[in-house]
Amino acid sequence: MEWKRDWGLTARVLLTGFLLFILYLVFMTVLVVLFPSISIFLIVGLAVVMGLVQFFFSDKLVLWSTGSRIIAEDEYPELHRTIEKLCHEADLPLPRIAIMQSPVPNAFATGRSPKHAVVACTDSIMRLLTRDELEAVLAHELSHVKNRDILTMTLASFVAMIASMIMQSFFFSALFGGNNRENGAAWIVVWIVSIIVYALSTLLMLALSRYREFAADRGSALITRNPRALISALTKISGRMEAVPPQAKAKVEAANAFFIIPALSGNTIMELFSTHPATEKRIAALEKIETEIRGY
Repeated sequence: MEWKRDWGLTARVLLTGFLLFILYLVFMTVLVVLFPSISIFLIVGLAVVMGLVQFFFSDKLVLWSTGSRIIAEDEYPELHRTIEKLCHEADLPLPRIAIMQSPVPNAFATGRSPKHAVVACTDSIMRLLTRDELEAVLAHELSHVKNRDILTMTLASFVAMIASMIMQSFFFSALFGGNNRENGAAWIVVWIVSIIVYALSTLLMLALSRYREFAADRGSALITRNPRALISALTKISGRMEAVPPQAKAKVEAANAFFIIPALSGNTIMELFSTHPATEKRIAALEKIETEIRGY
């Protein structure tokens, strides 16, 4: 079965992106009306700079935060051969490959484009999964690369970054327009609007992130032609994750948005806002894809 778009999923991604764009336009209109001055453009400019840093250095930042290291081919020849084969199937250039020493069984991909991608997995996931299961997980990560998800999520985070910066700068509003009562009232309105925009944009980003996981699962199934292997891998990883000590999961929690399954320690608010769909829903979607591939 050749690589095909899931148009229902694509429509949801486009709708989410459109809603983020509308939210951005509304937010900027409010800002310009209340503060028709250079300060607003300064905030937007800073957000652009932060976005560019995130985009161009995401691979280095994620590798650093997770303690992953790039490996040579002779260190893990089997892993290199597997990823090379999958890249051939997916029509992708070979990414840099990294290993992360952690008891948390997981994998991730990062990088601003297929030519600057990194695919990494933990040493524990290599011990946990069979060859076919690991291949399916790596194909999932390569699908993120093929779909340019780092670019998608960086653009999606732009509105939230602006809202966050304005929320914080509220407490330093004197730097952006004086202390008169009228200006202070305007800043209170902007601060309230910023909180609302930040909450809505975050919810939309989380929805977009969940859609991208479904898309990467689908990509894995099409690359390997073996969705059952990814179903088995997701089941194993989820089961094993419950046995991993919370302290170990807490160490890598900051990179949860990149992982194939988030490592939630149970000690943060992150469990209230999931970047990933429920494993049960992912398995149900993969079973439908299996039916498509088998043709019955």
